[in-house]
Amino acid sequence: MFKNIIGKFSHDLGIDLGTKNTLIHVSGKGIVINEPSVVAINKRTNEILEVGDAARKMVGKTPGHIEAIRPLVDGVISDFEVTEKMLKYFINKVHRTNFTLVSRPRVAIGIPLDLTEVEKKAVEDAAKSAGARKVYLIDEAMAAAIGARLPVTEATATMIVDIGGGTTEIAVISLGGVVTWKSLRAAGNEFDNNIIEYIREEFNILIGEQLAESIKIAIGSAVPLEVPQEIEVRGRDLLTGLPKALMVSDRQIREAINRTVVKIIENIKTILETTPPELVSDIYERGLFLSGGGALLHGLDQAISIATKIPVKIVDDPLTCVARGTGALLENEMLLEKVLLPSSTD
Repeated sequence: MFKNIIGKFSHDLGIDLGTKNTLIHVSGKGIVINEPSVVAINKRTNEILEVGDAARKMVGKTPGHIEAIRPLVDGVISDFEVTEKMLKYFINKVHRTNFTLVSRPRVAIGIPLDLTEVEKKAVEDAAKSAGARKVYLIDEAMAAAIGARLPVTEATATMIVDIGGGTTEIAVISLGGVVTWKSLRAAGNEFDNNIIEYIREEFNILIGEQLAESIKIAIGSAVPLEVPQEIEVRGRDLLTGLPKALMVSDRQIREAINRTVVKIIENIKTILETTPPELVSDIYERGLFLSGGGALLHGLDQAISIATKIPVKIVDDPLTCVARGTGALLENEMLLEKVLLPSSTD
């Protein structure tokens, strides 16, 4: 009974606990938190200085005693304590904003398809330690499909490719379950790393991850642009150690990220090859759906469509799909029971 009373004072939260960003959905309010998964810590005192947007601004710019940490790597918790504190900060922020005195919410969290039982337990424990009274784990691909309002419970195939910061989730869904799937450690972060490596190897210039991401967003593409573009890149010359600027083109950035684009496409083909023929027929008719931040890479949908010979569609607001899907599940108990992953404590 006490838990039921607490529940009336708490907002149920759908969480996309991403490698790059954490998004939180509140029923009736939509996405209320969309901030980087970064925590700045004073190593001398072990005190958390900043979380989210403010902490991201410190990445690569901190003195020796301050460290800006990304507590998730490739969708997996790499630092339990920092993840717990980050979640606690975001959960409290949601309830502070809504003037709620007690914050013991039910929480649904999207996780990669290939997490081990130990990794799943780490997610559950971090959320409970951060204040959740009940934690539900959902496949990210399933959550993304639900967030995109795709017919996941029907006897027809829904193929979704969710390209996040740390992982790419490829899944074929039918009758409320995942039929075939693949989880890749190749996504937005790998695009950024590709750009950093290319500029270092081709020009002997070292740049940071934030600049690499900005370049990707500005001129990154999977197919040639109609109008060629260039962007100025500033970094450290590895030969002289001095600052240096140069212009790079969209063709060069496309060359840099091509390896990762090809890896994603080849794995999509592999999943199509292992999918039952009746479901493949549905996919060829209805198409493949792209979600996640990586879906916004210019021309990626065209590149996948050309390679697979099937139509590819980018879902509405692909960045928030997983968070919206987990939030929607908390409002639909019947669907939640159908797609819920077993708890590590069951």
